[in-house]
Amino acid sequence: MPTNGKNVLVTGMSGIIGGIAGRDLSRDHTVRALNRRPVEGFETVTADITDLEAIRPAFTGIDTVVHMAAYLGPDDQQQLEVNVRGTHNVFEAAREAGVKRIVFGSSGSTMHAYETDEPFLAMTEARLIDTPQPHPVLTHLDPPRPDNTYGAVKLFGEALGRSFVEQHGISVICIRLGRVRVEDRPATAREAAVYLSHRDAAQVVRRCVDAPSSVKFEIVFGVSDNFTRFRDLEHASEVIGYEPEDGITRWPLPEDWTASPPA
Repeated sequence: MPTNGKNVLVTGMSGIIGGIAGRDLSRDHTVRALNRRPVEGFETVTADITDLEAIRPAFTGIDTVVHMAAYLGPDDQQQLEVNVRGTHNVFEAAREAGVKRIVFGSSGSTMHAYETDEPFLAMTEARLIDTPQPHPVLTHLDPPRPDNTYGAVKLFGEALGRSFVEQHGISVICIRLGRVRVEDRPATAREAAVYLSHRDAAQVVRRCVDAPSSVKFEIVFGVSDNFTRFRDLEHASEVIGYEPEDGITRWPLPEDWTASPPA
């Protein structure tokens, strides 16, 4: 058990990104899970984030919360219940417990409608001949353009984070996460453009957890350095020191491609 690190609570640790991040952080931080079912190998408070009273005990003694629990399906009522009410509950329980930082798992879906426009459409289709050089990128300063409820409620989470910074002084870093698959490889040209490897997912969360206390509120993109990438990496490098190790260099991928080839 780590003795010098932070006490970190990870919500949604049974999910792909929550699991990747929690296990990586446990190398030098003490990690507790808040999950609807037990997470093997970790102290787990089993509760639903929509129940504020039930989740409060999970936050006792916690320095940093990594909030990755989310509803990803098509039911708008569940989007509101889990991703709005549940996220508010997580932020409120963190505030009550004196948590210093929340790392919020936002999404590139907050900007998804840009992908219907050229040249971003060409990049999602790996049509390099139709893509200007240097490649255009979207930054955290570009206006959000969600095209579904999921993207909209993730924007709520970002705005909620900003309000908690202003009202309560909690540090909040929002990661607009790219596409992470269990297989750790993209399945389509579009996924290749927004791909986030397991190794890079672990790194971007860790960088947020370990960022200096002077970082109060930030929005960064979590994506690998892909050849058709259109999401900015410079800001994440500047504010948290994120430098992706992986990236898609061509499409389609050969059958034997892996994200992290043996040295």
